[in-house]
Amino acid sequence: MPAVEVKNLSKSFGEVKAVNNISFDVEEGSIFGLLGPNGAGKTTTLRMIYGVLRPDSGSVRVLGIDVWEEPRKAKSLMGVMPEDTGIYPRLTAEENLIYFGKVRGMDEHKLRRRVSELLKILGLEEKRFTIADKLSKGQKQKVAFARAILDEPPILILDEPTLGVDVMSAREIRNMIVDYARAGRTVILSTHNMWEAEKLCTHVGIISEGKMRYVGKREDLEKLYEEKEFEEIFLRMVRGEVIEKVV
Repeated sequence: MPAVEVKNLSKSFGEVKAVNNISFDVEEGSIFGLLGPNGAGKTTTLRMIYGVLRPDSGSVRVLGIDVWEEPRKAKSLMGVMPEDTGIYPRLTAEENLIYFGKVRGMDEHKLRRRVSELLKILGLEEKRFTIADKLSKGQKQKVAFARAILDEPPILILDEPTLGVDVMSAREIRNMIVDYARAGRTVILSTHNMWEAEKLCTHVGIISEGKMRYVGKREDLEKLYEEKEFEEIFLRMVRGEVIEKVV
């Protein structure tokens, strides 16, 4: 059974068809990169997967649970880092994580141990008592990432997880993403960074103008165009130059 099943998903905003009848599966234990230019429909797709935006049509199932028929159960299976971080500006870095852990029903002792562990790994120990409103953009990103993986959910959804993060912290986040998948969990991430996608993702979905142009293993796509760099393949696909060869 796939970890995530997206079937015939569509969403419009007025006259704009943001997501147009897309379908794809995400295998358990994989790192699935949702790639596309700005305005392609990536964030809209992710928001429908994790259940904050209702689709006009289609369905999403996570580990066999329909996101809209059993929303609380489905959401308990997912850790999410949204595009806007979603952390509370008047709480400290530590308070944000503790509050979220309690909402998720974590044991108090385990929660505090896990919070300390993540703050150390992500270089946030000195900022643990700083209110989020005073943190830099990169530090807010790291708090949001820590919150997403806090209770180690089986499915992790990340919208631009390393955007605005310093080089060392971005490397730590990437390493943690890889380790997360190696433990048998599933990661879905969107990114504009093609180097990052090439290094991290086992599978990719390339979306453009709301339509899915390619879904499959990253290495299979690269084999079709051995003479091209991954970034070049991506650019040609979103321009419509090679779509007919791979869909």
